[in-house]
Amino acid sequence: MFEFLNVFNTGELFKASMVLFAVIDIIGSIPLIIKLKETSGDISELRASLVSLGIMIGFFLLGESILKLFGVTIQSFAVAGALIIFAMALEMILGVKLFKDSVSGKTASVVPLAFPLIAGAGTMTSLVSLKAEFHDINIILAIFINILIVYLVLKSTNKIERLLGETGIAIMKKVFGIILLAIAVKLFTTNMKLMFE
Repeated sequence: MFEFLNVFNTGELFKASMVLFAVIDIIGSIPLIIKLKETSGDISELRASLVSLGIMIGFFLLGESILKLFGVTIQSFAVAGALIIFAMALEMILGVKLFKDSVSGKTASVVPLAFPLIAGAGTMTSLVSLKAEFHDINIILAIFINILIVYLVLKSTNKIERLLGETGIAIMKKVFGIILLAIAVKLFTTNMKLMFE
């Protein structure tokens, strides 16, 4: 209990939560989620959330070991992740398409919703990058917070779309795109320095 209190940090939790929230961009994905619901029928919000949680926790716990098998350091992976996050940010800000989406039928709750939409390459690289900066418990709590947000958003996509409208969603994408861009630059510069120390 005391060990938990020693490593728990609200500042780290907030920062990690915001990074994951920006990378997952569940609000910005509302139009795609609605399209998936229309094309594949009703999707399972709970299944999509639980599968995403499993992927994110699994990669967070085993990602470093997997990287070591290939002789890759966390810093070099974080730099690669920063480039992916940078590309994602450009997509959001400029409205261009750099990554192709794969849409499936009956398995839409898992593919492409849980993976790669929620727990995709950007999310995974962000988790490894965060591990280089924050304590594990704060990142794990941030994952749970974001999965809860994902579940709530999935349950109320239609209401959110009506509330924000196309303009509101477009503005949200631009705002989170700029945040992601700043995060990508910070991750890149910080980890490049660590690689050459």
